[in-house]
Amino acid sequence: MTNRKDLYLGNSLINVSELDIEGKEVVINDENFYKISNVNKMRPFFMSIVSAHDHWLFISSTGALSAGRRNSNNALFPYYTDDKITESHEITGSKSIFHVQKNNKDYLWEPFTKTSDFIYQNKRNLYKNLRGSKVIFEEINNDLGLKFSYQWTTCDKYGFIKTSSIKNLNSENITITLLDGFQNILPWGLNDSIQNSTSNLADAYKRNELEKNSKIGIFALSATIVDRAEPSEALKSNIAFHLGLKENKVLLSSLQLDKFRKGFEVDEETDIKAEKGAYFVQSSLCLKSGHKEEWMFATDINKSSSDILELKNNLSISKNIINDISKEVLKSSNELYKLVASSDGIQLSSDRRRNIRHFANTLFNIMRGGIFDKDYEIEKKDFIKYISGANKNCLNEMKSTFIDWPDYFD
Repeated sequence: MTNRKDLYLGNSLINVSELDIEGKEVVINDENFYKISNVNKMRPFFMSIVSAHDHWLFISSTGALSAGRRNSNNALFPYYTDDKITESHEITGSKSIFHVQKNNKDYLWEPFTKTSDFIYQNKRNLYKNLRGSKVIFEEINNDLGLKFSYQWTTCDKYGFIKTSSIKNLNSENITITLLDGFQNILPWGLNDSIQNSTSNLADAYKRNELEKNSKIGIFALSATIVDRAEPSEALKSNIAFHLGLKENKVLLSSLQLDKFRKGFEVDEETDIKAEKGAYFVQSSLCLKSGHKEEWMFATDINKSSSDILELKNNLSISKNIINDISKEVLKSSNELYKLVASSDGIQLSSDRRRNIRHFANTLFNIMRGGIFDKDYEIEKKDFIKYISGANKNCLNEMKSTFIDWPDYFD
């Protein structure tokens, strides 16, 4: 057997180390999560993030995702099959790029990419909370002494929430220039058939605008896509905004990503036509040793001009929007817990793993079948209507018996 020779990517030695995959339960901010260490050593897999409201979010372990509200015709990110979503991690969903000034050198770090794995000694972990409403992607760069993570979750008031954080693990202070956000945001009004069959045509109708004072990104169609010679305005939009980063620029497309990678200054984008939507924030940080910086994004669908004006006013007046979003996220999580509890999904046996499994089973059962409106009380009128559709022979045999039943029973 011959020894493996060192491999190089340009002048950089490629990292070919093999790390063990491990799984265990951990606690983050007083909440229980399941952690998979070195998740990038596994084959990609698919996950769902659940909500007490009408959100849907499907995400790959590569970071690419599809999300929206109600159904696939109300998508925020394109609704595709899981294989296409998994393969689209470079163009859909979260994207983060860092320039790290260390030892009088400028290091380019792009977490959650294969290039990052080859160049740096990385450790990549994935966390999902036991309620199924949050997922965290984490990459620890041991060469640069940095830990970056981002979390996806939801709340009814603000939509889909991405929270990013970076921590300095070095013994000295460090300066970072960052570009963080997400890409391939859909405008309001695209149904899944248009997105899947005529996506190139849909791109031609896209218009991404920035409200300069509040930095709200507005993603809309320049006109509704119809095959008739008639005026058809698109009166609603999808939106995104950020909180927590000062002295920033906002990009509404992915057009300047390579420019940023090469170390050039980017220009803020205020009006982009006929390009896929994105929302990126470019900013600079000086991190002290052991310190962490955190910032937040919120994005939602189906907003009217009055909705956007109200949000703009709230962002300019309120100084506690981040706290309000955190409270709404907790409220949504608790509502989800109550829904599962109402169907006896909270089991407290001596086997913790079985308890967790029972919670998940109950959760997905009520997602399919719903819950009882009032404990286990059933209305006779609804019950008879159901039996008439399910089994007519049973209905005929039981007609006289049903007469004697009370209007409500358990």
